[in-house]
Amino acid sequence: MMARPKTFKNSSSSSNLLHLFTMNSSNNNNSSTKNSSPLSSSSSRTHHHYHQMKLCSSPNFHLFFLSLLTVFAFFGVSKIISLTIDYDDQDSIIKCSPALFHSRQMLSAAALAMTPLSNVVDDVDTAPTLSKSVMVPLPAHGLDWNISDEEREFWRQPHGDGYRPCLVFSIGYRRASAKIAKEKRRFLLVVASGGLNQQRNQIADAVVIARILDAALVVPSLQVNLIWGDESEFSDLFDVEFFKKTLRADVRVVSSLPSSHLIPKQPVENQIPIGVSPQWIRARFLQQLNRDRVLKLKGLDSKLSKNLPSDLQKLRCKVAFHALRFAAPIRELGNRLARRIWIEGPYIALHMRLEKDVWVRTGCQTGLGQEYDEIIARERNSRPEFLTGRTNMSYVQRRLEGLCPLNAQEVARLLKALGAPRNARIYYAGGEPFGGTEALEPLKREFPNMITKEALAKGGELDPYANRPSALAAIDYIVSLSSDVFMPSHGGNMGRVMQGQRTYSGHRKFIMPNKRAMLPFFENKSLPEEEFGKIMRQLHKTSMKPPQFRKYKRVHDVIAYPVPECMCNS
Repeated sequence: MMARPKTFKNSSSSSNLLHLFTMNSSNNNNSSTKNSSPLSSSSSRTHHHYHQMKLCSSPNFHLFFLSLLTVFAFFGVSKIISLTIDYDDQDSIIKCSPALFHSRQMLSAAALAMTPLSNVVDDVDTAPTLSKSVMVPLPAHGLDWNISDEEREFWRQPHGDGYRPCLVFSIGYRRASAKIAKEKRRFLLVVASGGLNQQRNQIADAVVIARILDAALVVPSLQVNLIWGDESEFSDLFDVEFFKKTLRADVRVVSSLPSSHLIPKQPVENQIPIGVSPQWIRARFLQQLNRDRVLKLKGLDSKLSKNLPSDLQKLRCKVAFHALRFAAPIRELGNRLARRIWIEGPYIALHMRLEKDVWVRTGCQTGLGQEYDEIIARERNSRPEFLTGRTNMSYVQRRLEGLCPLNAQEVARLLKALGAPRNARIYYAGGEPFGGTEALEPLKREFPNMITKEALAKGGELDPYANRPSALAAIDYIVSLSSDVFMPSHGGNMGRVMQGQRTYSGHRKFIMPNKRAMLPFFENKSLPEEEFGKIMRQLHKTSMKPPQFRKYKRVHDVIAYPVPECMCNS
């Protein structure tokens, strides 16, 4: 086992041991509890709404849940959960006090703690409730007061201003759902491209577009990734049946086109402008869909407007944070690795973008010296189509605009400035860095307790995913979600999705480097380190204390900024 940092009391970790074996990337439905509780009788189901109302209004609500939790811990009663709110009931989604949401999580955690992970079976015949399907991270670690003010502030978790998931759909949306969810005439086919999190965003948009067009959605196809050679299909990465059942009140999802709709050469629509509205979608595709009964879309990345009507924003959150549950083997392995690092104490997850293709696409230099930069330059010149955006800018201009990933030395300096202690444990989330271990040496020198998924895994656990980068990215996602602090070295889809997921799942600390503002200070060699640290902490003060409200801009996605559309504090 790795040494436990001395700056944190053992008691703080011990208090969280109840949750140690509870992490499931979706907070799994425990079907083994289905028949074991007297509270799941038909009479209790008949009075389900009555129980909800009583729970929300009772003055002894908090004492009631505390008592249940105590009984649960000592006697292993595993069916208390049926008493809590059914979050899929669209008439009563998350309408109680914030304490109910947290009590619900505590009860679910206790239930799974009493059950071996290998014995947890999902009930595929029961629609998953939203409260059970959200990914819940392992608890944040407590703080020891025998640390510096900077370290304490670095590890401190935000309170989130009381915001919690709040997916209440309008009456009009719910009335329309009855017809849309039964659609059997018109079908939408979507091909998602890119890496794992880019595909996740496109899948969320695909569901929204199907809803806009009143069409049934065929489980999206994943395009073979040319850079990584990943041939994973949807079912390799995600739980297909769970995806369909979670969305069955919103959009009908089917595994394949019915034979009556098969067309030998289905035309593909891929000329879609950026930021299109629901009105544009209907005007462009509805007539074609009605005529052909099948519509195939490709190239959806960042094409759908970020400023959608409220119900459609909530639907995007429902897809991203609930429906897109990782496939069971990935969940199991990711959870095991997360527990192994979590039990040793607090840790930072860094999503480092140091892969060769990243340097080629961004037009940036690696910081590893002339030899490595010349390799990247030759590759870029031979494949100019790989360079993304602003091709007329020099390397220096791109860097000062914040368009380049931070290298290992820059990440190490920023973490030190923000108060991360030298003995902090760091989980490296990312692919093989260009330059190998040499690329990470500056970070390892400052923070020697760095670990990867390869080091956490045992006995060939990662072997099934040796040639599946998307699955490895999913494992990184699961382990990163339970980290006490998460920071990406560059923007991009992983950083944006993780930012929103950490907000939605309990306001875990997320630091987005303010590269454009801080890089001039990195260049100032005469600036004392103490002054540099103060400047960095001030620049990142806002990003270290979520929630951040979504500003109605083209680049501000509700999946990255779920407040206020998908969360409320009333």
